[in-house]
Amino acid sequence: MIRVPLGKLCKVWFGIDSFTIPMPSNLKFDSIKELRILPRNGCFYAEFAYRLQPKKAEIKPNKVLGIDPGLNNWLTCVSNIGKSFIIDGRRLKSLNQFYNKRVATLKEGKPQDYWDDELAGICEKRNRQMRDAINKAARFVVNWCLKNRIGTVVFGWNVGIKDGINIGAKNNQQFVQIPTARLKNRLADLLQQYGIAFVETEEAYTSAASFLDGDSLPAFGEKPEGWAAASGKRVKRGLYRSAFMLAPPSADANGGANIMAKVATQLGFSLAEVGRAALTLPQRYDVFSDLSKAYREKCEATCIHAVA
Repeated sequence: MIRVPLGKLCKVWFGIDSFTIPMPSNLKFDSIKELRILPRNGCFYAEFAYRLQPKKAEIKPNKVLGIDPGLNNWLTCVSNIGKSFIIDGRRLKSLNQFYNKRVATLKEGKPQDYWDDELAGICEKRNRQMRDAINKAARFVVNWCLKNRIGTVVFGWNVGIKDGINIGAKNNQQFVQIPTARLKNRLADLLQQYGIAFVETEEAYTSAASFLDGDSLPAFGEKPEGWAAASGKRVKRGLYRSAFMLAPPSADANGGANIMAKVATQLGFSLAEVGRAALTLPQRYDVFSDLSKAYREKCEATCIHAVA
């Protein structure tokens, strides 16, 4: 048990000057930095924050990973060492769809602001599932970077990406409820522990332009007069057709490579090893099911299949 003092004012107001909370036996007591008490969905939760020391890792700053966030493909990651992979997001969509249907059923015929204990329980469970997904996905990416000695991660992100979005009611709901911004922040925190640089860049024209054809990538709102149209085009969901139609690259992998290209000159790294193979056959990983208990060390999850 731990005693938490409340001060003189609380004693005057409520007649108590402290309270106690149970302490888990598996905590590293010497490393605890702070205790947070959070009210959430009708309950109070205690969070124990550790003080972490930076960890030394064998990395190379010129080895880079570009990340294109999405929906079905939550994170499409392309590196300049000729490797690529996708963090599957379909399980996340399914969890959100179930949550929305359940909430809609329970609130049917009731006032808009209706809320009860059952709804609070469903909301808490869904929030925990999202948090678990964020932690697993971020840890998987970080461990993949450590395994391949990646020293720089470039994340494509448009500020206010979800504000005023209009891609249809169903897609709006799915896209807005996926916690990609929280994943981005969690990833940045973990990378910092190992000295891996995290770079955030806008992703204008990264989906339209063809990486293999060397299309230029102007910044958002800075497209010059006479800017040439993209050499290729996105012909359907997940498929991009470049000018040299050999094997069609994955549309999201093409976007991930273009995100790296956005900052390649500024950061001074090479993209010579990013070829058609990396853009055509990224490995798809599901970090939410069939995950090895040793995933933190092995940085591998169950491989589903290669995607086109």
